[in-house]
Amino acid sequence: MPKRGYHHGNLKQALVEATLTLIEGKGPTGFTVAEAAKLAGVTPAAVYRHFNGREALIAECALQGHRIFGDLMEHAYADGRPTALKAFEATGRAYLAFARKFPGHYMAMFESGVNLQSNPDLALASDRSRGVLEQAAMRLSENIPEHKRPPAKMFSSHIWALSHGVVELFARGTPGSKSPYPPEDLLEAGIGIYLRGLGLIEPDH
Repeated sequence: MPKRGYHHGNLKQALVEATLTLIEGKGPTGFTVAEAAKLAGVTPAAVYRHFNGREALIAECALQGHRIFGDLMEHAYADGRPTALKAFEATGRAYLAFARKFPGHYMAMFESGVNLQSNPDLALASDRSRGVLEQAAMRLSENIPEHKRPPAKMFSSHIWALSHGVVELFARGTPGSKSPYPPEDLLEAGIGIYLRGLGLIEPDH
């Protein structure tokens, strides 16, 4: 695996990029600080100028990932969608796209066991991306009578869990398995079943 090296003043980001590479290849718990330092082209002691250990490296990867993810989710939701339903479906596709394009960030965010509350910036970034989906759920369900309407946080959590399951099982190589259908189609069908159950879209005939 080649050394990435770094430019003066950019050691912190070089270490983050090295960590992301290691996470992609070995998982979030399968590497050491020394390996991250070696890949970045520095000594292990240099890591501690910016991070107090592996968990801090992973937390920084997760923080940057949540910020990218939040941008993608906000763009997907607000990008001129004609209806609340189209905007909602777009956030699901953005979830799949993010997992594919940023696998190291994704694993740091959702598979590392990083404590979101250990870092105020990380907690804020995580709340932002989840808030987009919650807002989409609230808007989509506002026409359901209040006594039948699920809480927006519950609604959005169900869709989040469905999206995460499709990613883990069918949209990534490790772990994962081949699906007879594209992940986007699986997610769209699953969301459709859920929304029909709430009476938000017409049943198929």
